[in-house]
Amino acid sequence: MNKYPRCLFNSDIATFLNKEKESIFGVLCDNYHGDAKTTTLESWMKEIEILQSELSPWKESDGKIIFEYDIPRLGKRIDVVLLINGIVFCLEFKTGEQIVGEAEVDQVLDYALDLKNFHKYSFDRVIVPVLVSKKNNNTSLFIRSSVYDDKVVNPLLINEKGISQLINKVILEFSNEGKVNDNWIISPYTPTPTIIEAARALYENHSVEDITRHEADKVMTDRTIAYILEVIKRSKENKEKSICFVTGVPGAGKTLVGLDVAVKQTYQGEDQPLQDEGAVYLSGNGPLVAVLNEALAKDNYKKCRDRGEDKKLSDSRREVGKFIQIIHRYRDNMLAKIKNPVENGILEIDPEKAVKLQNTGYGEVEHVAIFDEAQRSWTHKRLADYLKRGGTYGNKLKVPNFPVSEASFLIWSLDQREDWATIVCLVGGGQEINTGEAGISEWIKSLNEDFPHWKVYISPKLTEPEYAEGKVNELLKDNKNVTFSNDLHLAVSLRSYRAEKLSAFVHSLLAMDKDAASIYGDIKDNYPIVLTRNMEKARRWLHEKVRGTERTGVLITKESARYKPLGVHVLQSDDDNAVHWFLEDKMDTRSSNYLEDAATEIQVQGLELDYTCLLWDADMRYEDGKWHFYRFSKNTEWSEIVDDSESKHERIKYMLNAYRVLLTRARAGMIICVPEGNSNKTPTGFWEDSTRLPEYYDGTYNYLKSLGLEEI
Repeated sequence: MNKYPRCLFNSDIATFLNKEKESIFGVLCDNYHGDAKTTTLESWMKEIEILQSELSPWKESDGKIIFEYDIPRLGKRIDVVLLINGIVFCLEFKTGEQIVGEAEVDQVLDYALDLKNFHKYSFDRVIVPVLVSKKNNNTSLFIRSSVYDDKVVNPLLINEKGISQLINKVILEFSNEGKVNDNWIISPYTPTPTIIEAARALYENHSVEDITRHEADKVMTDRTIAYILEVIKRSKENKEKSICFVTGVPGAGKTLVGLDVAVKQTYQGEDQPLQDEGAVYLSGNGPLVAVLNEALAKDNYKKCRDRGEDKKLSDSRREVGKFIQIIHRYRDNMLAKIKNPVENGILEIDPEKAVKLQNTGYGEVEHVAIFDEAQRSWTHKRLADYLKRGGTYGNKLKVPNFPVSEASFLIWSLDQREDWATIVCLVGGGQEINTGEAGISEWIKSLNEDFPHWKVYISPKLTEPEYAEGKVNELLKDNKNVTFSNDLHLAVSLRSYRAEKLSAFVHSLLAMDKDAASIYGDIKDNYPIVLTRNMEKARRWLHEKVRGTERTGVLITKESARYKPLGVHVLQSDDDNAVHWFLEDKMDTRSSNYLEDAATEIQVQGLELDYTCLLWDADMRYEDGKWHFYRFSKNTEWSEIVDDSESKHERIKYMLNAYRVLLTRARAGMIICVPEGNSNKTPTGFWEDSTRLPEYYDGTYNYLKSLGLEEI
């Protein structure tokens, strides 16, 4: 088992030089999670050979070598780190035949800057980014710090036989460096003032508000933000742990509130020790994190360039990355600190894997963690199964018999702080959309059973049926630390600025409530929702509606199956595709505006478009006065899901919630396409396409039309 899960191999240089290269290679392979590509394996062997040849002058030193070092919570790896004479060398190898260019240089510089900005025991170090390639000319090694004077050397390009010469020259240039901290490899993650100042400028330019297109009155969100900041202040003064549950209708600005709290808590004034008072915004929604990061980074980059600043887009991405992070990397960074295997079902910190700080203890540096879409945290079973397989850090960090749910583990992580902490849970009602999502009840159960000393501040709306199936009051009845406040609920949708009642209409539509038609009557003049049975008509309607840089897109559920006959394809699920879909302009075929690739509820939850087309497939049908749910099986037929077990009940809930999410993504209006199906028969009397019979769609279409939706 790998003692240091942040890397695949590490040792002192003397040990590295004395080991057989096959032995080192075997350790790298054993600690790697998954099947490494052939090119990766070849690169590892080549790197070992090169470094065993080039590092021999330091065989008597106390230097260290680290392969595949994971920068905490950033999802990046450095090929090799050398710690020699108090200097940190970041080596990126290009062992193939490719000619290196600016992108490769930026890559290794990014690694160095990430260490400088996020890695506590690298703050005061000289950091030397080195790009090693057989294509590099090694005739000149001009070494100097960057123009920012932060002890990060400008990237150095050398060939495979120039490493020894380079190290010697760097040591001569920086001859008075102190020893690197012995705990460098398990250094805490801590943001620096430089990052914070850059992020302050980013926020003061209203980038967050530009993304959310916040056009409605801010009174409600400001009130919620003020309440949360007061809870944080009280927690600090009283040295206590607290948790806030913020609810809101779809599009009410929960994400905006979370980002705003993170920024305001971090920027408390020039004299504050900001790195010890800050907050981090976390989400398990990969597409949301990717899209927000890229959008904010591009916005910041453009404004800086407009001001004449010589700034790279990669710098803006790094600045934004301080605030908006994927929750799984936060979780995995804490997992790397625990004793493994877990004994007696109790989580404990392994002091050999973590550094204990005076106030932070063994926790992360932030006092405040904001968890967006907290209802999507993983169940105990899903997290335990994931860790049993070894799914963290890209290594084989297996944790058998993991004892708690993700919600419980995240509370435990903040509870490791010695002084105080606040968690802010942003909760969407009826938006659990994936198997293994625990819902909000798991957070409350964990607080009741394992963290009774935590103060709980809660929105009264959390007691309604959309949250924890209406069981919140029952779950909290014996908890004496609960305070209810209306200030923790966001009641007005900022997304659908033309229709504050849209969420109420969608709720009534899905609940088959008799008031649905009258609610639609109240919104239809300002917020069009129209029907069609033809995708080409839907595309035409969307093209006619959007103007300027407004965005449109096609949406389907992940259970949809028969969309190809309509000329629709599913957007591939990786985050880069979501970034292109949401951010590229209308001239780019990857853009949502091209109306070729349809996004699912997984990719659009938490995000928005101006106008949407919801393609309503046969997975959820209105039949005999109620919803029926189907899965497409064997590539030949639809099979009904009957609510006769807990697992099937959960699946039906997820499918219903998927339509809830998709029906609330449009800010200005939407068209719902319920296909006609295929009514053709072959000459022998069989259906031409029995997977798209008209009866699969007609009931849904008639129900929607009965609510007053106009057909085009």
